[in-house]
Parts: sequence; structure tokens; C-alpha cells
Amino acid sequence: MESESGVIVLEPGVRRLTAPNPSPMTYRGTNTYLLGEAEVAVIDPGPDHPGHMQAILAAVPPGARIGAILVTHSHRDHSPLARPLSQITGAPVLAAGPSDWGRSAVMAELAANGRIGGGEGVDLDFAPDERLAEGDSLAGGWGEIGVLETPGHMANHLSFSWNGALFTGDHVMGWSTSLVSPPDGDMGAFMASCRRLAGREDRVYYPGHGDPVATPRERIAELIAHREGREAQILAALSETGAATASGLAARLYTDLAPALLPAAERNVLAHLLDLAHRNQITALDDPGPGAHFAPR
Repeated sequence: MESESGVIVLEPGVRRLTAPNPSPMTYRGTNTYLLGEAEVAVIDPGPDHPGHMQAILAAVPPGARIGAILVTHSHRDHSPLARPLSQITGAPVLAAGPSDWGRSAVMAELAANGRIGGGEGVDLDFAPDERLAEGDSLAGGWGEIGVLETPGHMANHLSFSWNGALFTGDHVMGWSTSLVSPPDGDMGAFMASCRRLAGREDRVYYPGHGDPVATPRERIAELIAHREGREAQILAALSETGAATASGLAARLYTDLAPALLPAAERNVLAHLLDLAHRNQITALDDPGPGAHFAPR
């Protein structure tokens, strides 16, 4: 049920607001969730937008207070409002770590040499007040929130469990597959996180963009099959061409994609190529990067 202020009550104790930042990558905008009544936990406050700040504050029940600000990951459409909201409310900002936290050794090296580009939309100034890790829980007026590390879309990506629901950030969405853009995104980690969620019994996913996912196990199975299928297409294309770049493969494989989304498709293909090379299934003929050529082994 949506109120005149744009607040949607998804279930008792869960309210959702959508930030005014629609785009081809953010869909209708970033979802901000408020959990609890007398004491509220905010998940993903979103971009630093004064109107959205006021909407969050107005959505807090009368007499209640914000006790915690949780961030799934530090892309600029999810985390920048966390610090201003903390300054107003006094609530701590909780996340896995800063934007360069948790990268694998491979991705850290790629980021350090600077050849791979990437870093699209990263909140470089983000720093939580307290760090959360796998297995942590946060108790308050909202009940109990569990912490799951779900790297892949970004290395510092977390998901939050609450009363059988899972707040999945950008790891799982219903309207689109997730962007995996190295060095912040890591396809191997993304697939491992997907397979981990496939073994859970969550009743609903509340994603960072778009509507709730009412059939979590089916959606996770779809995402795994989609990525495995894309990997098979890439391997087949390389066997035909002998060598190719991420941009060449994206143009070959994404023939019906809107032009505005092709750069994101290229980054996803690059993520697949780097993962395949790391697993010794293909060979990088140049220093890894957007223009590198990859070939079958």
C-alpha cells in the first residue's frame, strides 16, 4: 500500500521509499527500506538528495528514532546519503568496509595497475562507523537483522536477513540481472554468492531496485542459469574467432540490447573473461583490461 508521500508498506514493520534517481541502471530509483516502529533501521539510504533525506525522516513513525543505518554496498546510488543521515540522527553507519575493501588479490592488482578502468559509480569517500561481517547480527527495536557477505556485484556487498526476508541490495533483483564490473565486481565471487543463496530458504527478496522477488529460489536458479549460459556463449564464440575482446564479444552476443546498456554488457563480458582466465579455461593475450584479447587455451 502506497501513501501520498510515496512510502509503501511491504509488510508489518517494513516500509519502502524509492529515491528520485531513475535511470537505465537504477530502474525506477534506489529502494530505501525502513525496518521497525519505535526504533528504526534504515537499509540503503541512497544518493545524497535533500528531498530523499526529508522523505526518509518523514517516513519514521511519530515518536520513533533511527537507530542504525545499514549499507549493502558503496555505489553512489546506495551509500552517499548515509553520512548526512547519520549526522542528523546520530545513528551509526554500518557496512562491510570502505569501497576498496574485500577485493580478491587478482582484482586488487588490477585496480592498482589502473589499466582495467571500472569503478563506475563508486562512493570513494564512503567509510562506515562500524564494520559488519558474516554471521553478525544487529538487535534493536526492529527485531534482529542477520548479516550475510554476498560479494560479486561489489566486493563489500552485504545482504541482510530479517524475519525470513532477505534484503539483497544489487546482488539479486527481479527486473534485471546485476552488473558485475571489474575491479569492483568479480564474477567468480558473484557466482559463489548466488550458489550460496540458492541453498537458503528465504521467503522473499527485497532488492535495491524494483519490486520484491516473491519466488527467491526460482529467481536465483534463473540468475545462475543465465550466467552459466553467457559463459558458454563466450567460450563458443572464442572457439570460433580464436581471439576477441570484451567489446567485440558483447557486440556479438548482445544483439538486441539498447545502445545505452551496451557499455554495461561489455563490463559483464569482461568480468566473465577475467574469471575464465583465472580458472585457466582461456588465456589473456594482453595485460588484462577492457581492450585485452582473450583466446581459448
